[in-house]
Amino acid sequence: MNNRTSPFLCLILLGIIFGSCKKTESVTPAMSITDTISIAEGTLQEYKVIIPVTLSAAADKQVSLFWSTSDNTAIAGEDYLAANGSYIVFNPGETTKNIEILIFADSTYEPDETFSVTISNVKNAVVKTYTTTVIITNDDVFDPNPAQSDISCWLTKPDKSVLLKKQNVGLNFTVSTNQYPTINVDTTTTYQVMDGFGYALTGGSAYLINNLTSVTRDALLKEMFLLDDNSIGVSYLRISIGASDLSLSVFSYDDMPSGQTDVNLTNFSLAPDRVDLIPVLKSVLQLNPKIKILGSPWSPPVWMKSNKSSVGGSLLPEYYDVYARYLVRYITEMKAEGIPIDAITIQNEPLNGGNNPSMVMQATEQRDFIKNNLGPAFKTAGITTKIILYDHNCDVPNYPISILDDPDAAQYVDGSAFHLYGGEISALSTVHNAHPEKNLYFTEQWVGGPGEFSGNIKWHVQNLIIGATRNWSKNVIEWNLASDPLYDPHTPGGCVTCEGALTISSGYTRNVSYYIVAHASKFVPAGSVRISSVLQTNLPNVAFKTPDGKKVLIVLNNGSTTQTFNIGFKNRVAVTSLGSGSVATYVW
Repeated sequence: MNNRTSPFLCLILLGIIFGSCKKTESVTPAMSITDTISIAEGTLQEYKVIIPVTLSAAADKQVSLFWSTSDNTAIAGEDYLAANGSYIVFNPGETTKNIEILIFADSTYEPDETFSVTISNVKNAVVKTYTTTVIITNDDVFDPNPAQSDISCWLTKPDKSVLLKKQNVGLNFTVSTNQYPTINVDTTTTYQVMDGFGYALTGGSAYLINNLTSVTRDALLKEMFLLDDNSIGVSYLRISIGASDLSLSVFSYDDMPSGQTDVNLTNFSLAPDRVDLIPVLKSVLQLNPKIKILGSPWSPPVWMKSNKSSVGGSLLPEYYDVYARYLVRYITEMKAEGIPIDAITIQNEPLNGGNNPSMVMQATEQRDFIKNNLGPAFKTAGITTKIILYDHNCDVPNYPISILDDPDAAQYVDGSAFHLYGGEISALSTVHNAHPEKNLYFTEQWVGGPGEFSGNIKWHVQNLIIGATRNWSKNVIEWNLASDPLYDPHTPGGCVTCEGALTISSGYTRNVSYYIVAHASKFVPAGSVRISSVLQTNLPNVAFKTPDGKKVLIVLNNGSTTQTFNIGFKNRVAVTSLGSGSVATYVW
């Protein structure tokens, strides 16, 4: 047999070998989204707008993109509650993904709403279309004769299908009788005058707000702080004196190199707050010049402390006088900036030394500091800013009581402040009963993210909006106003899951704390007085009379079924129903 191979066969073999070694070219698909989507509001499935994103061919590697919505919240109205951005990843072989945008809180009648969705940061694909225009057409029939009603009602449901929406129903008072429980409201029995409802404007919140575009920032601030049909009328803010744990970094107004002190406060400066906080506060004051601002320190300058650290430690007695002058200086310089500080607490969470920043201050230390240093310093400087005690949990009511029991300290004190991470909200009444001449405040409660809307709105409305005010609090403050989608900014060691009332990225979305506070702030302005309202089983409630004479009743159904009940006023009743877990604010 002849073992020699013909030249022609060799060429064929070489072609097969080299052909098999040739690289397969990578597929780079084209990505596209629809130019325009128009959808009738009533046809939204699960309150979602769905925008398909398609690839012209399956890729052999991951394809990713970032999508974001335009910030048309001021134009679109309060219905537009889209997430402001998210990543989408196509795995090899996939050709279609969906952008899903949530639309909540349909109003009875409103103009069509328009916003845009843009894709960016695309990897491993060529983009054909970058932007979709979304038009949500209103399909409600305009009612020229809406239901006549003695009582207006704004409703929020736990499934978020209705969010602070005015109801087009007739709630009218009659003299009829029925078997339903009655929440009787009595304006002749009055309690505390309200200072307001609002949020902590942390350094991180101010940073996020101040870095929005001017159009978006203005829309956000008007929505939060004006008191009109499109706003929620926030009337109280808490800010940190120096850094809080939701600041971008730890600082005081008089930081010194290690080993050095500044007892004359030569280096005192509000410079860290002039970047974001002070500009935002000035904008807020233009919208609501009467807003009340509470300042709370998380830590003095570390050179005043026993451990020379921003975390824990205590205020050294030799610096009591210096620290009193530091707080006077703060109030004076903020006033020079056009920012009046209505009140300060002495120390945020004085029994918690684990935060960054933080400081421990026992009741005896706070008493002596107020009695011997801060009170006299305020008096000498003519400072009228209120001094508020404690600013910590409801499980140690004896902390403020023990200070108020000392008349030399109590003469300088307006009242006591509480949080509810421990104890019961009734502790405020314990302090009130011991010292009815002093005021009570509720100054902080967080929502941990990602939270459950239904559980959070129920707990916070029952314990704070209703519970704190029924136990003599003059305000309710939620922690905090704004965070980004990752719950930033915060300090090293600060809270890593604190969800803001707003989530801010390129625009802003509203979270549960927005609605918790809005159910009161929109309807109960500063100067309103709490009035008597009867508690009924599974229907916790609180009532107020506003300065212009309106009556406001906030009711939660904390039962497992829909509750039908009467609103009673001046020997007449109006029958209404409230679903399980729902919150309603009634105004007449």
